[in-house]
Amino acid sequence: MPSTEVILTDNVPGLGAEADVVKVRRGYARNYLLPRGKAYEVTPAALRQLDNLKKKRAEREARELNEAEELSRRIGKLRVTFTLATGETGKAFGSITAQDIVTRLKNEIGHEFDRHKIVLERPIKDTGEHEVAIKLHHDVTAEFKFNVKSAEEPRERAAEAQPTGEQVEKKHRSFFRRRKEEKKEQE
Repeated sequence: MPSTEVILTDNVPGLGAEADVVKVRRGYARNYLLPRGKAYEVTPAALRQLDNLKKKRAEREARELNEAEELSRRIGKLRVTFTLATGETGKAFGSITAQDIVTRLKNEIGHEFDRHKIVLERPIKDTGEHEVAIKLHHDVTAEFKFNVKSAEEPRERAAEAQPTGEQVEKKHRSFFRRRKEEKKEQE
């Protein structure tokens, strides 16, 4: 298969970053990379411009690293509590997934995350304190700590405030049956 060498001007996933000299198939270079401005052919003049591309790449990587470190500090300071619906025995009905964590972080911090960057072996189904790693950059990993509480605690308080015996029975009966009973009591 015929191939050609090109110099990348942009980050191309699976191929390389800017200022990389890569060998690709001619058709890929001719039909995709060159028309979109993502690369140009290797010539003596292009090799002289390679230094400018390397400077541009170094600046971009330094900026991304600083942003990732700042975001890591903000995530490290953040303390969040998730509520999880549990039964009387403490068994969870649902779970906390990577998408739930992404949604909560977006609401709290205001930064968009990819759910695939959250290192979560399995969904969280138990209460307590948990720690999850988030890959922000190939050199920066943030540790996100959060609590998971049961949603049963507020229900127990609500159960204490419920009406007693007779009122509860009337509430659970159908509308027509209650009406018949009320008529009998009036007679």
